[in-house]
Amino acid sequence: MSNKKKVLIVEPSHIITEGLAKVLSDFTDLELLTPLHDIECLNGRLATGKPDILILNPTLLQVPRRSALNGVMQEYQNMAVIALIYQYLEYSDIRLYHGVIDIREERERIIEIIHECVSSLSLNDLPEDNNYELTKREMDVLVLIAKGLMNKEIAGRLNISIHTVISHRKNITRKTNIKSVAGLAMYALMNNLVEDGTI
Repeated sequence: MSNKKKVLIVEPSHIITEGLAKVLSDFTDLELLTPLHDIECLNGRLATGKPDILILNPTLLQVPRRSALNGVMQEYQNMAVIALIYQYLEYSDIRLYHGVIDIREERERIIEIIHECVSSLSLNDLPEDNNYELTKREMDVLVLIAKGLMNKEIAGRLNISIHTVISHRKNITRKTNIKSVAGLAMYALMNNLVEDGTI
């Protein structure tokens, strides 16, 4: 049985779709599904293809469809949903996503973002508590996330394992109800955990 993660790209631009597909095809742990260029058939493709990772251009979602995305994320809770962006978007347009890929990212960074999102979702079996206040260590991790550090860099900086970093990230997401790095950075800024201009 294959352990490959299935990826569905939903993007109107054929050039961008083919470029991203080429980057992802170089990684043997990913299996690319036939991409979609609009979202009219998205629900059907999710049901039949059962992707582990959905990479979606948020501009395809008009206001009524944004709530539909929330429904998709509730129905497919083990699917990482990543925003694919190449223009400025409001925070409200990307805050629901598990991650954000800017098309100007380096190929290694794109893969890193995908793996981080998948890893975070794979920890759903960890026990949860009803405490919604961030611990000191979670705040340390949050600050480093806001500064743009990767899981490996955070682990090195705090002298903890990557698995522990991912566990902290899951708790931070649960407690703040914020899924994107951009949203967490804004949260850290608004709560005076980092200074404006440092992120």
